[in-house]
Amino acid sequence: MCGYIRRVTDNAYVQALLISVGLEDLVSEFAPSGASIQHFYPAFGGDANKTIGKLIVVEDGKPKAVDATWWFDCTAAGDQLLVGERTTFNARNLDSNYWRSALKRHRALVVATGLGESQIQAGKKQQYLMEGQSQAFFLGALYRKFDNGKYCCAVITRPATERFAQFHEKAMPLFVPNNAAVVNAWLNPELPVTPEIQLLLDEPTVSVGLAVSKVKAFKSGATNKTPELIDAD
Repeated sequence: MCGYIRRVTDNAYVQALLISVGLEDLVSEFAPSGASIQHFYPAFGGDANKTIGKLIVVEDGKPKAVDATWWFDCTAAGDQLLVGERTTFNARNLDSNYWRSALKRHRALVVATGLGESQIQAGKKQQYLMEGQSQAFFLGALYRKFDNGKYCCAVITRPATERFAQFHEKAMPLFVPNNAAVVNAWLNPELPVTPEIQLLLDEPTVSVGLAVSKVKAFKSGATNKTPELIDAD
């Protein structure tokens, strides 16, 4: 499960990541502005303003960055969204009819520099902040666009790999490798689920090295302890 994402806005690795996969036209969208760290949380409590900022989608043949409520079960109400009761900030059972259409035509990317996971240990919840080692990274997502111009989204999760399972035993977010061909295929709404995309879903990997720290709260950041390093698969 992925329930927290962060993006360090003055991180040069974000711009480098976009350029490396041919998304240089979006670099200006991710230029530093406002807070030095952006914190993204799911829309629990029905708060449609809890968005993932600058979600990357392709519309009319061009990539664009949009703000999307982090909860897939939404409906349009005037110029706003209403958040439904179904817990849908993560998309896991992709064989379900609920996700099938979006997986075919509405795939998106989250640009992140860190994420949060948790695990029950000795009856207590332990939280982990996982930050990219000297690079930003992409997470796979699904999205919907409404007639009022608003967007909502869900982060795709897959069964956790052996190394990731110590931080969340059931699932991990879908890491999309910083490979131009993979990224272009993933974002292309004209392409169905190609064999390459299916392989990415069936055999998920951690495509970026992660520095993992125990934290009391994701937003406050890492403790002073030396983080555990996980190499990319």
